[in-house]
Amino acid sequence: MRLILRETALAFRRAPLLSALSVTTIAFSLFVFGLFGLVVINLQRTMGTVAERVEIVAYLKRGTPIEAVTMAASDIEAFPEVEAAEYVTQAQALARARAELREFQDIFQDLEANPLPASLDIRLRPAYRNADAADSVAGRLRAFPFVEDVRFGRDWVEKLDRLRAIAGAVGFAIGAAFALVAVIIIGTTIRMAVLQRSREIAIMRLVGATDGFIRMPFLLEGLLKGLLGGALALGLSYGAWALIDTWLIRAAFFTPSQAALGIAAGGFIGLLGSLVSVGRHLRHV
Repeated sequence: MRLILRETALAFRRAPLLSALSVTTIAFSLFVFGLFGLVVINLQRTMGTVAERVEIVAYLKRGTPIEAVTMAASDIEAFPEVEAAEYVTQAQALARARAELREFQDIFQDLEANPLPASLDIRLRPAYRNADAADSVAGRLRAFPFVEDVRFGRDWVEKLDRLRAIAGAVGFAIGAAFALVAVIIIGTTIRMAVLQRSREIAIMRLVGATDGFIRMPFLLEGLLKGLLGGALALGLSYGAWALIDTWLIRAAFFTPSQAALGIAAGGFIGLLGSLVSVGRHLRHV
């Protein structure tokens, strides 16, 4: 193992310019990938904020006893999809309408009686803020005898679901494309290293070195280049994020676990690129 590590270190010393160019190229490839990742994270954050508005409102029949509503709220909060169930009285509903619909203040002032019903406002858990889960909960709410109507804005919830599906598909496709580009770049640099050391590899085979022993330094070289490129790409991404966050819009950056995962992904891509390249070109040396 010590010999393999020494050979890996020597590979950087033999061609420092090529190694630096490889790491830089990998870093810029992963940097573009990182910028795309930042866009995805902030888009998901925005969509998560919008999804918090996915709420089910169960309008209650007039004269429903508060005791029955309280018991029903406890039962509803036991639903696996439900995060909270809040009872809104008629007076609270009218006060909310006056605060949110200021353009109708004249109409509210002329009211002789409160026309708004009491309701139960149902907030769903993050994993269930979609049309199917909302429809399922709404169906169970309609079974309560004191519930007069149930609304949850089906149309815009379905549009939100479609937007999330499209964003996920596009994100996966673009992310896979950038990862493939990085694998090709790393594979090309490793292939150049294999060809550069073809005579040395031939001598090692003559003295009995196995393909696994010959291959290992190249794999470690690709892993190390990928890790270094990932770390450099993270630094570049942080610089770009700082500029955007300071001068354009407030944005979120990677969490520590996401940053570590990004560097590890760079190492994995480097290892994969080396594995593919060495497997193809070592046979021809």
